[in-house]
Amino acid sequence: MNTKAEQSKGSQGSDIAKLVLALLVLASGIFAYSWYNTAAGSLRLAMVLVGVVASLAIAAFTGPGRRVRNFLLESQFELRKVVWPTRDETVKTTGIIIAVVVVLSLLLGLIDLLLRSVVFGWLLKIS
Repeated sequence: MNTKAEQSKGSQGSDIAKLVLALLVLASGIFAYSWYNTAAGSLRLAMVLVGVVASLAIAAFTGPGRRVRNFLLESQFELRKVVWPTRDETVKTTGIIIAVVVVLSLLLGLIDLLLRSVVFGWLLKIS
């Protein structure tokens, strides 16, 4: 558990400028994709990928980018602590869930059939 007290700061001017630059780089990659519509598909895809990677790299050096990076690193650390079920446990649990779903669907179907016969057969006298 992370016990560090973090001070929340407003966005600094340089962070905002970097985020705007990242947005412009991303937009230019998308614009290049649509502008060069006669180029090869792989070249157009490369233009978009370069724009996405460059904008993510620029955004990673901002305050929010550092917080996202720290969050992802802490999430990865927590995922290492998870005890994942074995294949046998997963198969058994899945079988139990499927059996319960089948039984409940049959039960709900039976209740629906009984209610339909009561409402239509006895109360409304419709056959």
